Amino acid sequence: MFSYWEKKHFFHYDLIVVGAGFVGLSTAIHYKAKRPKANVLVLERGIFPTGASTKNAGFACFGSLTEILDDLNHMSHDEVLALVGRRHQGLKAIRRQFGKKKLEYSHSSGYELLEQHQLDAVDKMKDVNCLLHSVFKDEVFSLVKKPMKMGFSDQVKVIVKNKFEGELDPGMYMDSLWQLAQHSGIRILTGVSVCEVQKNEGTVLAEDGAGKVNLEFKGNKIAICTNAFTKKLWPDSDIEPGRGLILLSKPLDFKILWKGTFHLDKGYVYFRQIDGRLLLGGARNKDFEGEKSIDFEVNPKIKSHLKNIAMDVIFPGKQIGWDMEWTGVMAFGKIKSPLIQRIGPKTVAAVRLGGMGVAIGWQVGKELSELLTKM
Repeated sequence: MFSYWEKKHFFHYDLIVVGAGFVGLSTAIHYKAKRPKANVLVLERGIFPTGASTKNAGFACFGSLTEILDDLNHMSHDEVLALVGRRHQGLKAIRRQFGKKKLEYSHSSGYELLEQHQLDAVDKMKDVNCLLHSVFKDEVFSLVKKPMKMGFSDQVKVIVKNKFEGELDPGMYMDSLWQLAQHSGIRILTGVSVCEVQKNEGTVLAEDGAGKVNLEFKGNKIAICTNAFTKKLWPDSDIEPGRGLILLSKPLDFKILWKGTFHLDKGYVYFRQIDGRLLLGGARNKDFEGEKSIDFEVNPKIKSHLKNIAMDVIFPGKQIGWDMEWTGVMAFGKIKSPLIQRIGPKTVAAVRLGGMGVAIGWQVGKELSELLTKM
């Protein structure tokens, strides 16, 4: 039951964005900048963004050496170059927009640990640097001269450094988006679970907090920015969920000999230090099928694997206590580039971030807003 005033003021908009993660808020902000008088609403089913925006590891990265080499086995040189370039430009864009302090950004460099069976990647490093030179105007990858000083297991034979990467606080990034959205006059409603988007009519049907499907929003335009959860609203989309697990240790009682962001196993495993703790995550490649899920549960097989890496590779011989664990859900598809397109007379979508929401979310939102202004 709604009042006359509620029906008059709160259910009709120029643009409705479904999803309040990095892409959804970026879309709303960019669109509002182009159309200052537009009435813009963002709907989010959770209190915080549901997918991965505030659940990721905070890596400001664009791809490790072995990840890029793996991409080159499935994509053309031009496609890989465009993908890396887009990620790099996206990271530069958010630093320009918000500043390092508001993101708690640290240009600490990225590193990749290579074991014996991966050493052929070193032989190809020069070729990858040549490929990326047009984007970075410098060598991206180099070898750490004395890797043993970082204290990793002797399983680690080589450490590759990427001087163009860094780390940030995803919560502070989200807070910066919230503040900018609020300053721009964008309305954000949380706790609203969207059940259906009628792409042709511009209608969004949603449940209220009691689970009743009694909310009907009307928009001149609608943007679907729900990433891994898109199949429910757009069944024909090329979306496959990919769950990611993150473990956070208790404060460590020994000195950490390294800083920066680290990858291993073709980028599937990643770790960094946060406030004297180890943040360790990933490894969905150990159970791809099991991690094709939108349920926020912990896969015991992957959890065990990550803990073994912590004790056997990262801090060999050390005892580590664990404090927290959580999962986020990303979206992938047959190709790695994001899916940005019109899907109805009044509806567009921007999804399939490929685990790179931090790097490309702001730029994807900008591109989607440009598509919206042409409708």
